[in-house]
Amino acid sequence: MHTPITILAIAGSLRAASLNTALLRAIAGLAPPPFDIRIYQGLGELPLFNPDLDADSLPAVTGLRDAIIAADVLMLASPEYAHGVSGPMKNALDWMVGNESFIDKPLVLLNASPRATHAQAALRETVRTMSARLIDEACISLPLLGSGLDAEGIAADPALRRAILNMLQCIRSFS
Repeated sequence: MHTPITILAIAGSLRAASLNTALLRAIAGLAPPPFDIRIYQGLGELPLFNPDLDADSLPAVTGLRDAIIAADVLMLASPEYAHGVSGPMKNALDWMVGNESFIDKPLVLLNASPRATHAQAALRETVRTMSARLIDEACISLPLLGSGLDAEGIAADPALRRAILNMLQCIRSFS
């Protein structure tokens, strides 16, 4: 029997047809035991970051913090907007800077568009600054932009499926 590995997966897009969300859904569908992939749904509910607000009094913020702390691994998939991290993802990260949720947290970065290098670099810098432990071998870029694939299509594509399963194996080896 394998010890469960709980992964909190966060897509940095609020779009209903987000490739990043589709990627996370495909991963959740493909993940074998012992993985328990939980896709965070509350990104759009977070208030705009304001350090004058008491984060502990904001249920959306404390809910995200508690979900991150409870997870064994954090998985972030964010689009690139104007050579940067998406606003919703950056907002979530800003809320987490003032707490312990990222300290020594194993973390994987996913990229649904290999040309989105600026956002990946910025995310890498931000999560390292927040003291997360990047699982570099599991950080992958997949050529989903323009593919027209949804979660089922991603999971059914042999090359994408293999890349996802290899990424999960890297996480298992790290955990």
